[in-house]
Amino acid sequence: MATDCIAQTTFRFQRIRQAVVARFDQPEASSDGGAILLKRVDEALGLTARLAAALPDPRQPGKVQHSIRDLLRQRVFGLACGYPDGNDAARLAHDPLHKLLLDRDPVAGVPLGSQPTLSRFENAVSRPSLYRLGVALADTVLQFHRTRLGGRVRRITIDVDTTDDPTHGQQQFAFFNGYYDTWCYLPLIATVTFNDEPAQYLVATLLRPGTAASTRGVRGLLRRLCSRLRATFPGARLRVRLDAGFASAPLLTFLEREAVEYVVAWPAHARLRRRIRRLQARARALARQRGRSVRLLAATGYRGPRWPHPRRLILKAEVLYYPGRAPKDNPRFVLTNLPHHPATVYAIYCARGDMENRLKELQHGLASDRTSCSRFGANQLRLLFAAAAYVLFQVLRAHAQGTPWAGAQVATLRERLIKVAAWIHRSVRRIVLHLPRSCAWREPWRQLAAALGAT
Repeated sequence: MATDCIAQTTFRFQRIRQAVVARFDQPEASSDGGAILLKRVDEALGLTARLAAALPDPRQPGKVQHSIRDLLRQRVFGLACGYPDGNDAARLAHDPLHKLLLDRDPVAGVPLGSQPTLSRFENAVSRPSLYRLGVALADTVLQFHRTRLGGRVRRITIDVDTTDDPTHGQQQFAFFNGYYDTWCYLPLIATVTFNDEPAQYLVATLLRPGTAASTRGVRGLLRRLCSRLRATFPGARLRVRLDAGFASAPLLTFLEREAVEYVVAWPAHARLRRRIRRLQARARALARQRGRSVRLLAATGYRGPRWPHPRRLILKAEVLYYPGRAPKDNPRFVLTNLPHHPATVYAIYCARGDMENRLKELQHGLASDRTSCSRFGANQLRLLFAAAAYVLFQVLRAHAQGTPWAGAQVATLRERLIKVAAWIHRSVRRIVLHLPRSCAWREPWRQLAAALGAT
């Protein structure tokens, strides 16, 4: 009854030429009509089906109203459409488009799962199931790109990065981190890049306690990922790029043992500063002479304490000139097993900087930091849900070549393509989505729908 009362509420606005009245009285309508594109992406990938197959269902079959697959799809599609909380489920339970996303009758189908139902689902997933979900996510991404690229994969670059995920409450394993000055988790994100393409595709996520060492979990994640990459793309060279937060001698030894190319930033210390002193002095002299920023690069051998052998070190001596400021030294050090010219190696390392945009998209576009469950495992599951929604958007973007959305971020894709009002009309033979004729992005939407196989 409360829903009916809200739907019949009338709002009258101040008259300009004639009275303007607004009513919430259209029962078979949704504000997420464009989500049908994401459904098509999911059907082609088989993503949510694979993820659901990784989860056992211990419930009694006769008492189950919402299958594991439906609950998982409800959360993933909800995140993709901009509804990050389980509480949003109650508001979307009767939305006809969201019913359609779960293959239910948009008009007469049973409502979606409630917030308590979703909370029980999130908190019931075990640690082995979380591992299987991570494997299913990675396999789905890699299989898509094997199909997309065929046998034309010469090199795969793996980027790994971390960020802070602030917590607010009594979340398990959320600790105070002095570096970030907050109580938080430290999720680990891994992406893959194929050949010389610029796009970094999300392939793995791992939630870590707030005081975890920066290298915690990195070797295990890389070991499993390299194994699956070699099985999926035999013959492709593997390369790993890491910033200085992950630098450690055991990690370098592991990468060499796995025959993986690496470009790893190394933190500065007194011995390295002495090594770069003469090159930095040359850079300062050139900067004074030219009156602008100068960068010099060189390569040398370097052997750290207890290292089994020397490794190649790239030295970057840089002086930065900013208007109205004193010149600033900016030395950097990168360890690598690549034989290329120092400038080439450093350019390869700098390309990993785009990982910051992937982290921002996950956090700001898909609420990957909404890890507000009390159980750590439930928060890892939420992170995986956000990752799955991001994979859908990345594949959607991969099909958007030739449209304005080929390089758009998640928030833009959602605003322009997903948040489209739709009236759903169901007949005996078909379901029709009536979208606004005046939609500002109608033509790009049609192009993308055609690219996804719509006829």
